[in-house]
Amino acid sequence: MSAIIFDTLKFTKRLMEAGASPELAEATAEAFKDASGEANLVTKTDLDGLEYRLIIKMGAMFITNILVLSVLYKLFG
Repeated sequence: MSAIIFDTLKFTKRLMEAGASPELAEATAEAFKDASGEANLVTKTDLDGLEYRLIIKMGAMFITNILVLSVLYKLFG
């Protein structure tokens, strides 16, 4: 999974330009960086891999169902 790039210096400067104290701006930037680092984000590559695995599993289930039904048909049909 790819990491999110977060520029704490730019974030801190923007907060100070908006009137926040340097201490508050730095603390907010660090808290935001920590919180965004803990997020479980999904990338397109992750979704593509999941889609591939689901297609394989669905295909296997479909083939298994056909085999089970054909055996049941031969036994009871």
